[in-house]
Amino acid sequence: GAVFFQNNFADWGGGFTSWDGYAYSNMNDTVTAGFMNQYSSFAGNGVNSSEKFAVGYCYPVTRLILLNPQQPKIVKGFYVTNNTYAAISMRDGDAYSKKFGGVSGNDPDWFKLSIWGYRSGTKTDTIDFYLADYRFENNNFDYIVKDWQWVNLESLGIVDSLEMQLTSTDNGQYGMNTPGYYCMDDFITDCIPEVENYLGS
Repeated sequence: GAVFFQNNFADWGGGFTSWDGYAYSNMNDTVTAGFMNQYSSFAGNGVNSSEKFAVGYCYPVTRLILLNPQQPKIVKGFYVTNNTYAAISMRDGDAYSKKFGGVSGNDPDWFKLSIWGYRSGTKTDTIDFYLADYRFENNNFDYIVKDWQWVNLESLGIVDSLEMQLTSTDNGQYGMNTPGYYCMDDFITDCIPEVENYLGS
């Protein structure tokens, strides 16, 4: 539609590749741990049981560019859930990442997606969404998002691009230890044909 989802891919030779940005996926494995399952939704499908969705990999940030900067838009929002690789890593820990909550379960860990709105290079506002949150005094309230949840972005105002950043309490010498993935579906924008009228100018 009216949105460009950036993907950067590099082939380093010898079977080694890397990527960041967004990948188009239909993988639904919710039980297999590790990097080889980096394209699956932890919800097991897309929104409303659809077969396709996007996987976002932020390293360290991913810019989502709206087409035609001369006609900026209001982004209504999108649905988001965890990626299986990231979710199982947080739930159980692995060779690179800690188990959220730690041994006692009391460590106040979190995994957060921040969405920054931009217009003509100027930031309009920021919205944060916690993909996992273990900061509660009662550990029964700790959670790792497993279903699709709506993120309303209308308060960002009229934007021509968005920037996504993932941050975590689990960090090391080389940056974030938590796998920097999430899943997105049903990205919806409003087209504003006369921006000046909308702004009341």
